[in-house]
Amino acid sequence: MVNFLKYTWLYLLVSAIVIGGGIFSIIKWGYNFSIDFTGGTNLEYQFSRLVDRANVKKVFVGSKIETMEIRQTGRVFSIRTKAISDAQETELIKKLETELKTRVTKLRSETVGPTLGKETMIKTLVASILAIVGILLYMSFAFKGFNFALAAVLAMFHDFLVVIGSYSLLSHFFGAQIDTLFVTAVLTTMSFSVHDTIVIFDKIREYHKNEGRGEIINYANRALTETMVRSLNNSMTIIFMLLALTLMGGSMIRFFVATLLIGTITGTYSSPFIATPILVFLERKVKK
Repeated sequence: MVNFLKYTWLYLLVSAIVIGGGIFSIIKWGYNFSIDFTGGTNLEYQFSRLVDRANVKKVFVGSKIETMEIRQTGRVFSIRTKAISDAQETELIKKLETELKTRVTKLRSETVGPTLGKETMIKTLVASILAIVGILLYMSFAFKGFNFALAAVLAMFHDFLVVIGSYSLLSHFFGAQIDTLFVTAVLTTMSFSVHDTIVIFDKIREYHKNEGRGEIINYANRALTETMVRSLNNSMTIIFMLLALTLMGGSMIRFFVATLLIGTITGTYSSPFIATPILVFLERKVKK
């Protein structure tokens, strides 16, 4: 049996550094929000010849259309603006073709109003709260103990902080945007975190049932020793697949997959090294 919990202070220190760096990034740089949350228009145009980004910007300024982001990939431009009408876009395309002497092919055009963006934000928060409450109730019932549920939820909250902090860094340094795919990745991470935790907690409950209420730290170390290799093998298969998708996948899903990768790594870490020490602490406190 390996005494994993001997180094609880080290696990907490690593988590504090990672979460602290993420919170610093959130406070200092914040996020880039997609139109799913802020409202606006996403445009993607392909020009028949290579044009200068600054000249494209001038046409938008001349058309009195406020741009929030202009990205260029060869002859393809991805542009995010304040919400515009179909008539404004038709006039814009004519100006681009006339002033830049090129033919414009519209690849994508989608508009989301600010009201729908606000609604999306509210639904995201409600979904997260419902997920947490559901997990708390289920684990309290399944393990017949509130400490198991509370430890799992706190570990899940740890993973949530790691993911949103890391995404702020991705947003600042690589231009990642918060969109509905990010929300999907966060909710998936929360469920994955609890999955591994339940495996460990079920072992501890099994020891309680078969051997009586012995020392919780011994049960915890035994559970970690028996499940660690299986958990790592299971997680590594997912990590390798997500890593390949992050490096080789398309730009549309790259940050979604990167978020899942971060969530998988922190979920694998938090189950043995955050959730289990918290459970030991709570159980010892109750015993005293």
